[in-house]
Amino acid sequence: MGQDAGERTLDYPIPSEAALEPPAEWAELRQRCPVAHVKLPSGDDATLLTRYDDVKEVLADPRFTRRLTADGAARITNTEKGGVFNSDMSSAIPDGGEGHLQWRRMISKWFTAKRMAALRPGIEAMAERLVDEMVERGHPADLYSSLGFPLPVWVICDMLGVPESDRDRFSYWSDTMLNLTRYTQAEMDSAQAEFVAYMAGHVAARRAEPGDDLLSQLIAATDPQGRGMPDAALVATGQGLLVAGHETTANMIGKMVAMLLSDRSRWERLLADRSLVRSAVEEALRFDANGGFGLPRYIPEDAEVAGTTLKGGSTVICSMSAANRDEAAFDGADRMDLARTPNPHLAFGAGAHSCIGQALARTELQAVLEVLLRRLPTLDLAVRPKELRAREGLVVGGLAEVPVRW
Repeated sequence: MGQDAGERTLDYPIPSEAALEPPAEWAELRQRCPVAHVKLPSGDDATLLTRYDDVKEVLADPRFTRRLTADGAARITNTEKGGVFNSDMSSAIPDGGEGHLQWRRMISKWFTAKRMAALRPGIEAMAERLVDEMVERGHPADLYSSLGFPLPVWVICDMLGVPESDRDRFSYWSDTMLNLTRYTQAEMDSAQAEFVAYMAGHVAARRAEPGDDLLSQLIAATDPQGRGMPDAALVATGQGLLVAGHETTANMIGKMVAMLLSDRSRWERLLADRSLVRSAVEEALRFDANGGFGLPRYIPEDAEVAGTTLKGGSTVICSMSAANRDEAAFDGADRMDLARTPNPHLAFGAGAHSCIGQALARTELQAVLEVLLRRLPTLDLAVRPKELRAREGLVVGGLAEVPVRW
């Protein structure tokens, strides 16, 4: 590798030679330079954390904020505004304190384990239908476009009360919000204006004629002071849930199946023991080396991490994917162990800003895996694992397609 990764400023995200494999630099950074200097696609400098304990500590520390619009905060992307980290959406929802806790309380009622258990039969039925359609079209097939993408879109559209027929528009709007290097500022501005107008119209329609969907419930809900959620926050919540509710899970379905099929013995083990489905999903989340950008945080005051003082006004990138491969936290971290337990991975973040929809994501991933094992036991990759291509230019990780046969 030549010069040590810790002795130079690395371009971030760090590229990997294969879509399912971690960059070689991760292990070196964890060992020699856990607080590393990196240059973002914007050209701005930031600090990268790759160790499990450091990432978990920073994500749980309220001093490290999501205020990436603050003066001096690093710009993440090649555009000034409109991305998921610096859009009007991100500023409409309280970043911290009691306001954020109140917002999470109002949303989290929709993501309880009890509600997810009630949703599961419908999710499995939809997965069965999508598998039927995929089989009818014949193989090779793209598991991402046939199953990975449409399933979580259907679920989140149903939850928000928006028509699934608009899913291609949602996908484009989501991608622009998740832009890293793929879209221009003009493309993002246009897409976000359309997205906001669409969601504002939907909020207005639900205010006039409530349904039994999440947004209708949020419109009717009030905080302890009797105040309702402002329209801007309702619109931002709808946007955020639509983006997060389908994009990351759609990508994870594809990656999970690709990981399990890239070493056929993993799939065979699950066929032999279906009780491993739950732990296999957790291990796929941990083992995912293509998790995307990670979580950026802005620190307004000096703070110490791993014995290094971070100056106030600097931006920190927490790589959960690198942290999940930390040998100090996981025995055999570079081995996919389908029975691993406990498995305290950081795929959903940590602390006050951990993923609010993680119970839904887990339910969808488990349901998809159960259906595929039952319906397509002979499922296999239609290409060699090293031929799989990563999706490029977005802050989320994923595979461009997952070619399969059966």
